[in-house]
Amino acid sequence: MADAVASGTSGGFFAKIGAWLQSTHVPEQVKDVDIVALFTNPWFVVPFVALIGYLIWKQSFDELIIIAIFIVLWWLSGTEYMQTLVVDGELQIKKILPVLAGASVVLGFIIYLFFGRS
Repeated sequence: MADAVASGTSGGFFAKIGAWLQSTHVPEQVKDVDIVALFTNPWFVVPFVALIGYLIWKQSFDELIIIAIFIVLWWLSGTEYMQTLVVDGELQIKKILPVLAGASVVLGFIIYLFFGRS
């Protein structure tokens, strides 16, 4: 009985999050970003360069590395390889395993950055 309640509650929770993300159209907005226009827009470039300059001045290289990882992941999500991970509604296991391995290495590196060094 408790398992049924827990699975129904967690499924409902994740379903609500998925419905909220779809209602805000965040995935489409991220997918439709024009990177060339973004990096030529002074309203984005000036604060971004100021942030990078501030992080260099404070010698906060951990945050710089995390920003670089975020930019690389954003770029990788738009590559042809990522677009072919799901074909006809079916996940391609041979293609997803290298992605999972790379994601685990990146996550391990981020955990090392935050907790591994003193």
